[in-house]
Amino acid sequence: MAQHCTQSLRAPQSERGFDLYETPPCATRALLHFERNYMPHRIWEPACGRGAISRVLKHEGFQVRSSDLVDYGYPGAVSGLDFLTVNKTHPIAKVTDGIVTNPPYYLAGRSAPFVARAVEIAPYVAMLLRIAFLEGAQRLKLISGAARIFVAARRLPMMHRDGWDGPKASSAMAFAWFVWDKRHRGQTQLAHFDWKQFA
Repeated sequence: MAQHCTQSLRAPQSERGFDLYETPPCATRALLHFERNYMPHRIWEPACGRGAISRVLKHEGFQVRSSDLVDYGYPGAVSGLDFLTVNKTHPIAKVTDGIVTNPPYYLAGRSAPFVARAVEIAPYVAMLLRIAFLEGAQRLKLISGAARIFVAARRLPMMHRDGWDGPKASSAMAFAWFVWDKRHRGQTQLAHFDWKQFA
């Protein structure tokens, strides 16, 4: 699912539905620039939307399984699957070595359970999250366990809610890729990227 912008802050949940904001391909390419040598071959995208992240990963040769709570028509995706209810015994989890996604924005401040579930299921996790995820005592354990964080030095390209036909506005939020890798030892590593290099 992906990139979130200012309309989400203004529109009520009844209008926003499940908040489909497709991740710009440049963001996924930026992640690959840093993580290609760490990322496992078998990836699960559990909030795939219309396949923005999945398509880039497949194009780059990864074996990708996709799912979402809602059926957005992405070919081959498993729909109706609530990621927060699955565990290591789920058929997809059994053939997954890594999870790469952008959690749905309707979770807002509750994205920590989404991250925690992913870290529980897979030894490698990469999630595109708001910088604000760094805040909060409840997230401290999750953040301290992160291997690498890649901050978007420039705000990601404007993205709008699926079906949005109102005025277009630039993204007002700062994002970063947060990576959890059970092979990592030592302190969390920090780097920055400019999405324009990967556009």
